[in-house]
Amino acid sequence: MNNTRFATAIHIMTLLAENPQEWLTSEWIAGSININPVIVRKELSVLREAGLITSRQGKEGGSQLSKNADIIKISDIYLAVKNTEVLGKKNNNPNPSCPVGKEINNHLEVLFSETDQLVLSFLGDKTLQEFFDQF
Repeated sequence: MNNTRFATAIHIMTLLAENPQEWLTSEWIAGSININPVIVRKELSVLREAGLITSRQGKEGGSQLSKNADIIKISDIYLAVKNTEVLGKKNNNPNPSCPVGKEINNHLEVLFSETDQLVLSFLGDKTLQEFFDQF
């Protein structure tokens, strides 16, 4: 994953874990991360779709964790925001006449899949609470 989505998501989730009874606004969260609230709202939407947070609108609106931090796995957060392989993207149009080009994506698929499984295995059952406890 060659972007900051996971770092942003884990930051959001850690802030929510720190304030489990409060409804945190995207503006407040963005201030901690030092990014635009629009980016925070986009990631909140993804985390909500994954069932990791709940949100409400209005004057008393904001977001909270949908379950206790000791139940949420870091791997769940990773999977929610993962939008590309850890090693990047494959070349979509390799030369089919080339002995390497015609097979490269099949071999990369295996390599990418195995690498992703290593990441998920490393994250394992580590919880958001365990991560939060480091602060």
